[in-house]
Amino acid sequence: MSVDIVDLRQFYHSPLGLAASQAIAMALTGMWVSVGNERLLGLGYALPYLDRFRADTERTLAFMAAGQGAVNWPIGEPSATALVFDEELPLPDASLDRILMVHSLEFAENPQETLKEMWRVLAPNGRLVIVVPNRRGLWARFDNTPFGAGRPYSRGQVTRLLRETNFTPGPVSEALFFPPSRRKSMMRMRMAIERLGRRLWPVFSGVIVIEAQKRLYQGLPVTARASRRVFVPVLAPQGVRAGRALPRQRAAKARRIGEP
Repeated sequence: MSVDIVDLRQFYHSPLGLAASQAIAMALTGMWVSVGNERLLGLGYALPYLDRFRADTERTLAFMAAGQGAVNWPIGEPSATALVFDEELPLPDASLDRILMVHSLEFAENPQETLKEMWRVLAPNGRLVIVVPNRRGLWARFDNTPFGAGRPYSRGQVTRLLRETNFTPGPVSEALFFPPSRRKSMMRMRMAIERLGRRLWPVFSGVIVIEAQKRLYQGLPVTARASRRVFVPVLAPQGVRAGRALPRQRAAKARRIGEP
């Protein structure tokens, strides 16, 4: 089940959400090699993190899943947000340099098809960065945050999934070692717990942050994939059923039969 856009926005405006975004941003910064004038896409709800990296990009887009909803971003500027199906992005092949997936993979209806679509729109040597709930961590076991919804992954599961979809897994980092508690005493201790957790129990982090590179094969056959979405026009004319004439047409026909 996906998380509504209203719940996501409220969470990231709360003290616990701000603390979570800071911890995840630290993990992202450690593996984020800045490349000037790159084209960056945030898929899911990546807005708290896109604000940190978009200054160095040629352009930054924020795509949000249709089942989740969307909000306007960036505030006070022309909108760079779109509501999309994660298996059918409205982008040409090899059009992006980097994709950041947050609150996305765990809600994907078909994770393999979603990652294949990421592969399609990434340029050669493009990079994919995924933030996904860790199935062994505390955050996946509590439903008071968005990280407690959807399908959590272990490091081995997400690594195998990337390899199956023609990505080469790269650096892995962890974040959210402090418990998802809103108590002020826990908020004051979170930085110390976060540093301690990175050293002592990295396997029990709240989220896994993994980077992967698009893998290319020469001569790989490409098969056409039919869309599973059916779009029906709302105002499509229905026409007239065969064998049934309009009242005016029936009257005209009766007059013609009665003429000598």
